Amino acid sequence: MTCPATPARQSPAPHPPVLAPPLSLPATPQAAGRARSHTRAVLADQLPGACPGAVEDVILIVSELVTNAVRYGTEPGDAVQLGLLAAPGGVRIEVRDPCRRHPKPRRRSDQRSRGRGLYIVEGLARSWGVVDSPFGKTVWAETVWPSGEPEAGPPGAGPVCGLPNASTPASTGSRRGGW
Repeated sequence: MTCPATPARQSPAPHPPVLAPPLSLPATPQAAGRARSHTRAVLADQLPGACPGAVEDVILIVSELVTNAVRYGTEPGDAVQLGLLAAPGGVRIEVRDPCRRHPKPRRRSDQRSRGRGLYIVEGLARSWGVVDSPFGKTVWAETVWPSGEPEAGPPGAGPVCGLPNASTPASTGSRRGGW
């Protein structure tokens, strides 16, 4: 007995590989510093050949997103969660907080010392956006390595930082609002 052929199903796109388990941070002023230290350690361990400038960009994006989540997306006693995932040619940063209000950029002003975080994220990230969840939201940003991927230089010379990959546009994807 033969079984009738079943139509082929397309499997969903795989979720990007996780570089480290998500980090839960109390929503305190120290959260951004802890997130920066964690990110630096994860990238050094998981992507040792990454260009130092690109690593610093990822750390700055993490700092801005965590700071915004703590400042605008939490109340006392809440926590935020940081996820670091491998994205094609870069890193995907995800910061989850319990507030469903979407971020939106503040008007530019030379009179304020705050309110520039999302402009920094927009300038450094390939794309960024917001995903709603039943109890909050996740703000994400994706970076691109200068050469498309981390690469090692000659022995003892440290990482090589290439030029941006011409096939990877600097600004694509969803850009929705800011804090």
